[in-house]
Amino acid sequence: MKEVVLITGAGGMIAKELAKKIDKEYTVRFLTRRKKQDNEYEWDISQGTIDESAFEGVAHIIHLAGANISEKRWTNERKKELISSRTDSARLLLNTVKKKGIKLKSFISASGVNAYGTLTTEKIYIEEDPFGNDFLSEVVAVWEQSADQFLEENGAERIVKIRTAVVLSEKDGALKKMVPTINSYIGSPLGSGKQYMPWIHVKDICSIYEFALKDSHIKGAYNAVSPQHITNKELTKSIAEVLKKPLWMPNVPAFVLKLIFGELATALLEGSRISSRKIQDAGFRFEFPDLKGALEDLLRKKKN
Repeated sequence: MKEVVLITGAGGMIAKELAKKIDKEYTVRFLTRRKKQDNEYEWDISQGTIDESAFEGVAHIIHLAGANISEKRWTNERKKELISSRTDSARLLLNTVKKKGIKLKSFISASGVNAYGTLTTEKIYIEEDPFGNDFLSEVVAVWEQSADQFLEENGAERIVKIRTAVVLSEKDGALKKMVPTINSYIGSPLGSGKQYMPWIHVKDICSIYEFALKDSHIKGAYNAVSPQHITNKELTKSIAEVLKKPLWMPNVPAFVLKLIFGELATALLEGSRISSRKIQDAGFRFEFPDLKGALEDLLRKKKN
């Protein structure tokens, strides 16, 4: 009998790719705002409603739901939404688990490498480092506290917090936005271009979730980030090289990004180096540890 895995954030690229990866070994269900498939169940976080039949026989929850950090300007209303979409959703899951008398084998939550603050320094951050003091680190702090509640309130045997870097995928996210501008000869680094950009191939982030799901020794926080440290300029240049396109344009000035994005520009103009040693020491092996190989895999169909 297959164990049941319930995944939130059904519309996201990680949820879709992860489901394909594990569906032979597990029974996969999704929580979504609008049901389209037989294995989908509806919930409404703002209303606090959920289809409790999704929890029948569930052994694991992989919690990927949360409003997109970089989708809109950070107005006060948007900041509240970024936090509540993560914390209220986790609380709704925990309340339902407790109501139904379920103790999960694992609760695995998405998190972010922004935990350490958005700073460009020479420091390489590890999981034991303290949280930063900016808005993104605040989001991660309350996000992870929501996951910790599953352990504290006896809702799960173990919890795992996957602190995720920028996920590179040809289907969505940062890479999909960068490729058209570089193909159109208007791509360029952002600001100084010297800010570090922690990244991970979409296949590797899905493999980390699978690794965390299957190995009961994996507990607590793990950085999900490639071992190779790159800057925004190096990423832009590497994409252009793989696409065989020149970079003609000067760097996008920081003040322009601040005018367009407001406070969100900080997330684009600053970035830290993050260590993946802990997940590697636990036995995980990256399929795409270097940027060139990752981009070749993701963009080979676009080079024509």
